[in-house]
Amino acid sequence: MSEPGLQRHARGLTLAEIAAVIGAAAPAAPRRTISGIAALDRAGPADLSFYDQPRFAAAAAKTHAGICLTTETLARDLPAGVAALAVTDPYRTFVMVASELFPEALRASSLYPANEAAGARVHPTARLETGVTLEPGAVIGPGVEIGAGSVIGANAVIAAHVRIGRDCSIGAGSSVANALIGDRVAMHAGCRIGEDGFGFTMDAARHRKIPQVGRVIIQDDVEIGAGTAVDRGFIRDTVIGEGTKIDNLVQVGHNVSIGRHCIIVAQTGISGSATLEDFVVLGARVGLHNNVTIGEGAQIAAVSGVHGDVPPGARWGGTPAKPVTQWFSEIRALAHLARRKGGPTKTASE
Repeated sequence: MSEPGLQRHARGLTLAEIAAVIGAAAPAAPRRTISGIAALDRAGPADLSFYDQPRFAAAAAKTHAGICLTTETLARDLPAGVAALAVTDPYRTFVMVASELFPEALRASSLYPANEAAGARVHPTARLETGVTLEPGAVIGPGVEIGAGSVIGANAVIAAHVRIGRDCSIGAGSSVANALIGDRVAMHAGCRIGEDGFGFTMDAARHRKIPQVGRVIIQDDVEIGAGTAVDRGFIRDTVIGEGTKIDNLVQVGHNVSIGRHCIIVAQTGISGSATLEDFVVLGARVGLHNNVTIGEGAQIAAVSGVHGDVPPGARWGGTPAKPVTQWFSEIRALAHLARRKGGPTKTASE
């Protein structure tokens, strides 16, 4: 069985073109061309790589990369045959060049021509602009509106009266209901947007369901990872602000308000009516209690549990979460106490 080439083919960039993209000085051998990207230990003569930390010096010394982005200090570790471009931040610059090399990888693409409903079902009252692509099995409900250039993946379901902007991608098997979605929004496979939030009043006799009647509003340039669920609002809309990036397998509860340009990493759970102000970062598996507010620019360490409000710009961690300096001090104090109270002792034979 042949090995498939799953990486999209690039047109290639010369050394001179890369220098122009990143604003670097014109290098020697400007016609050298790369068409792929790879790590130092796997890169070949047609690949671009980057070297940004001395701990990778052994791999750098043996790399066969055609072009390597690095710093002036680290460039001396590279073999003579590698064309080095000295930059301030090699990794960020590498991402910039990779985006130029593979622009189509920045958004979902389809194997099907635009406007071709290949096995899709579209309600007669739905309105699709020119250039919408529907993959096999997609279902478009009554009153739906979808903007030009958007791709609705295979077996995705867009429920009644949803609005989807232009140049969006809705991943295979996703469902979108009760939602207004801006432009250039990307949802990966298996997302669940606009389903009921988990709301019940607990009585002695039974659990009474709280009616979920709000919407989900997703602003421009948001990206949502595979398997993530965003619940519709109950007494206010659930909102995700412009430019926010959400990883795979995240739960966003009802009435949650997420600001602009936030980062939310995998397996995080955000309880109902929590508020994230702009530029908040939540590490993997963070849990937020309902009604808490995370201030602008605050960062929460992975596997933390947040039970109260976090001030703007703060860095918190632990369970319950607290300022990282306090958290680390407590960890050190507990380790010291454990050593004093019964830590392992050496025997005479050791």
